[in-house]
Amino acid sequence: MRQTEFLGKSLNYKVQGEGEKTLFLLHGYLEALEVWDGFADQLAEDYRVIRMDIPGHGNSEVLKEEHNMDLLADAVKHVLDEEQVNRCTMVGHSLGGYVTLAFLANYPEKLEAFSLFHSHPFADSEQVRENRQREINLVEQGRKKVIINTNIPKAFANDNLETFKDEVEWARQIAVKTPGEGIVANLKAMMKRPDRSELVKHTNKPFLLLAGLKDNYINYDQVIPKIALPEKGALVTLENSGHIGFVEEKENAFYAFRDFIMKL
Repeated sequence: MRQTEFLGKSLNYKVQGEGEKTLFLLHGYLEALEVWDGFADQLAEDYRVIRMDIPGHGNSEVLKEEHNMDLLADAVKHVLDEEQVNRCTMVGHSLGGYVTLAFLANYPEKLEAFSLFHSHPFADSEQVRENRQREINLVEQGRKKVIINTNIPKAFANDNLETFKDEVEWARQIAVKTPGEGIVANLKAMMKRPDRSELVKHTNKPFLLLAGLKDNYINYDQVIPKIALPEKGALVTLENSGHIGFVEEKENAFYAFRDFIMKL
């Protein structure tokens, strides 16, 4: 693990591999860089892999009472500068995907390509904002575990819960360590993020979208068809996955992403 200081706060990240290409992996809400463990280990055989705890999650400190996606993208750039990386391919899971899109908007020259895992470019709907506010209220009432015990199982496809019960508990243990202040700061960032669907539609960067057919958070039939893929965009559907396909269908997700990188 490595640490660097950004805006007077500590950022935690990990570097593996020594390949010519650099891959930057960003985890999702209530997660930490450990969620990429197996995935990153395989990728590090051929590439340099950097993964960071998003501020307010894992061992990266909360930057402000309220985060925004541009601020989180600035934190990513700080780590890239620290490691003297000029260009990378970025992968964002869920919340990490929103950060990736902010990075694309603000630092396009730093991106060779990008991928969203179980994420999308749209702003929150009113219903989702209400759900996020409900979670903020629960944290402020000292009831963080209610969120975790609801959200973590929901990240897996319903019919995968028994098969992946150990992985569900592993993910829950990671989530438990997320500080309440970090949860609130990043919920506020997600609530206020802008729509970036036009940015995705018109980008000239190679883009890979991985979506779970059984995702409980992103309704496949309602959301995925609305995403206009750019000229160099591709969609891979994980038919037996919910919101965490790199765990639920590890091999399929890995080979889809590796093929995407190899074509760059």
